[in-house]
Amino acid sequence: MTTKTKVSKSKTKYVIGPDIDLDKEVVLDKRGRRITEARAAQISRQILREVAAGRPSLTGAGKTSPEIKARVPQAMKDKLEREAKKYGVSPSAIIRQALEEYLYN
Repeated sequence: MTTKTKVSKSKTKYVIGPDIDLDKEVVLDKRGRRITEARAAQISRQILREVAAGRPSLTGAGKTSPEIKARVPQAMKDKLEREAKKYGVSPSAIIRQALEEYLYN
């Protein structure tokens, strides 16, 4: 008995090639607008801001959340990570909740 294996051919949408001068060569975006060197730089800056932004601040917009550290036994860290995974949250979320309950209740 023979089995057939379906081989799918993927279509390459983008190919990395040599750099081009966008002020000399015409490159259009999805909407048909020309991408110039200045526009490419603007797009790059916007993407980097979005990617580098990280998580939202817990303190407020435009502010950095303070960080605290504590050393714990390995068994406690392992349990914390298991609980976080079990509930689909980060270890930090569990630590914040525990601190809130301890300090404010």
